[in-house]
Amino acid sequence: MPANKKYLTTSEWQRFAKISAGFLGGYLVTMTLHMALSFWLDHTSVLITATFTGFILWAILLVLAFLAKNGWKIWGVYLLLTGVFSIIIYLGRIYNPIV
Repeated sequence: MPANKKYLTTSEWQRFAKISAGFLGGYLVTMTLHMALSFWLDHTSVLITATFTGFILWAILLVLAFLAKNGWKIWGVYLLLTGVFSIIIYLGRIYNPIV
């Protein structure tokens, strides 16, 4: 059964933005979140569980990118989250250095 045409994205740029945000943006958010957690919690436990939770979170973020109306807004949200987690990583390296 084919999809209803009124729900499909007609712009090629929106389609590109959603696909790239889902794959690359979701990956960036997933990895920076787990790295931020590893600087504040036990890093070995976080990195071991990241193999499972990383894929689940990436898949959820991939689906969320396709549910959004505007792909560029999703890119903005994913880059904002990546920036926030990067700041948390930076602060974690300052206050909790891993020897």
